[in-house]
Amino acid sequence: MEPVRPQLSIVIPAYNESADIEAAIEAATAFLAQTGTPGEVIVVDDGSTDDTAALTCRFAASQPIVRLLRNGRNRGKGFSVRRGVLEARGDVILFSDADESTPFSEAPKLLAPIAAGAADVVIGSRALRESRLELPQPWMRRVMGWVFRNLVRLLVMRGIRDTQCGFKAFRAAAARETFARQTLEGFAFDVEVLFIARELGYHIVEVPVRWLDSHDSRVHPLRDPVRMFLDLLRIRLRAWRGAYRGAPRS
Repeated sequence: MEPVRPQLSIVIPAYNESADIEAAIEAATAFLAQTGTPGEVIVVDDGSTDDTAALTCRFAASQPIVRLLRNGRNRGKGFSVRRGVLEARGDVILFSDADESTPFSEAPKLLAPIAAGAADVVIGSRALRESRLELPQPWMRRVMGWVFRNLVRLLVMRGIRDTQCGFKAFRAAAARETFARQTLEGFAFDVEVLFIARELGYHIVEVPVRWLDSHDSRVHPLRDPVRMFLDLLRIRLRAWRGAYRGAPRS
């Protein structure tokens, strides 16, 4: 008997997430079971030095819908999400942070517009009036976020209020076309992916979500903003050259 084709693939990038990965996998598999959705959970271990991979393997041994992909060395969140998306088999692909800042109970808000044919890409947004920020970010990260959002509008694109929430869903065809052209491997990959999706003509919708800040953020307050600014310039330069409209990278 052939295995059931997954309708939904859930991709979880993970780097030294031993404190959260079990709860994240449990929440993802529980969501699939509770909604009766044939699916798969793909954990992409980004060269962790803790027990992230071992804990994931424990789940995979008893639950065939759980898969572990290992990068071998630390490549970055963008690389990990891209790898998981391109190896996913579902009709819809959703990626989520391991810390569940946006819980999986919010997933139907992302999936409904895709199921209705109203969107190709649906992203969770913390910037909408209806969003529920139950545990806000520290003031420094809020300032960094405000500066980054305005740089995105100035340098790359307008019309998307929150590019960085780590809870996004894609119709499979849109995901493959978009992520195959992605080049950035760091935190600014979200902006590049959304820019590419828009360049390719895919319809993007933002939806309000419930969100709780994780104080275990991997963003360095001094180093990473500089890197993200340079990445925005790279996106703009590649767009001017027409790089995103060509054939997908191999």
